[in-house]
Amino acid sequence: MTQDNPIEQRTYKFALRIIKAYKYLMRHHSEFVLSKQVLRSGTSIGALVREAKFAQSRADFVNKMSVALKEANETLYWIELLHDSEYIDDKTFESIHIEANEITSILATIVKSTKENSEKYDKKGNFLNS
Repeated sequence: MTQDNPIEQRTYKFALRIIKAYKYLMRHHSEFVLSKQVLRSGTSIGALVREAKFAQSRADFVNKMSVALKEANETLYWIELLHDSEYIDDKTFESIHIEANEITSILATIVKSTKENSEKYDKKGNFLNS
């Protein structure tokens, strides 16, 4: 892992946790459906954040980060479902749920602030004096 960006680092580490959780669910609970869903959504967050790093425009960046935010929110859903169906215990749930919530909050802030800052510039990137 060579990411310099804190959210990129955090989502990468989160993806590794999700992969470990997936392996655990497969080995110890033979759970195939929910675990595959959380694997897909939980690992795609970091991939989208990484893609946003090379966005072609501010709008492309906002789009990629918005999709990452949606994936983070979906991951929260699957984690809650796994907990409430008793596939993961309270301690594991609390730890991973807190991290997923924090990532979701950070991504929401990034999307919101980027959109707000975008309104200050014209399409050519020149600052608008209002």
